[in-house]
Amino acid sequence: MSRVLVPLADGCEELEAVTIIDLLRRAGIEVTVAGLGDGSVTASRGVVLQPDRPLAELLAEDFDMIALPGGADGARRLMADDGLRDLLARHAESGRWTVAICAAPRVLAEAGLLAGRRATSFPGWLDDAGGVQRADEPVVVDGRVATSQGPGTAMDFALTLVELLEGREAAAAVEERLQRPGNQCRYTG
Repeated sequence: MSRVLVPLADGCEELEAVTIIDLLRRAGIEVTVAGLGDGSVTASRGVVLQPDRPLAELLAEDFDMIALPGGADGARRLMADDGLRDLLARHAESGRWTVAICAAPRVLAEAGLLAGRRATSFPGWLDDAGGVQRADEPVVVDGRVATSQGPGTAMDFALTLVELLEGREAAAAVEERLQRPGNQCRYTG
């Protein structure tokens, strides 16, 4: 079974965090949610999330993927955490997946993990990140790095993560159970 670490910081984007956690767990993937500190995390819209463990307790563990949700304040807090930066670097060096959505691709850029790679983010977050080949696509996979644009792309991003870890059939099975008719709004008013 694949293991994924999802670090959360106050100000994270709850739609992205919960969508990643939920869809990966639906696929049978072991997800560990880590807070930068002890206790709960207050997301960008005031939703309170309860991490499984503090990140400091997990820095020596190995995961198949580290998935960073965005949110401007959350991404800034993740970027400032030296333990997470070291973990991301070690993780990437071992050839494992590092993935981020919305503002969080900037965390990967600041850790040196996007240099020479195609990546996407919420508009503006990678504009001055040196060496990044910015792409205007909902989800971008380059090597062992995946990035996505924001809350509106969270479901596509999470399903892509399932596919990367468990294969196309697993992602299709999760998507089928979601009753997702397609990638377009079906409101007929």
